[in-house]
Amino acid sequence: MFYFTTFGAEFRRFSLDHFKPGKFEDFYKLLLHIHHISNMAVMVGYADIHGDLLPINNDDNFYKAVSSANPLLRIFIQKQGELKC
Repeated sequence: MFYFTTFGAEFRRFSLDHFKPGKFEDFYKLLLHIHHISNMAVMVGYADIHGDLLPINNDDNFYKAVSSANPLLRIFIQKQGELKC
């Protein structure tokens, strides 16, 4: 499965195993590393199949986001307080 992340004007595309996505905390750390923002508090969200922006902040909604991806999961990263989910 492919992930497409956006942080400000910066975009990244990467893939993870759809059947073993891991834990949210590990995914969150990966996003921070990929975007070189490890010293910043951010909120993570995704666009569902209807285009609604939903939060990803725990294992349950991370797994729901992963299971809804077909084949791309669009992830949005915002500084904490800016994401409107």
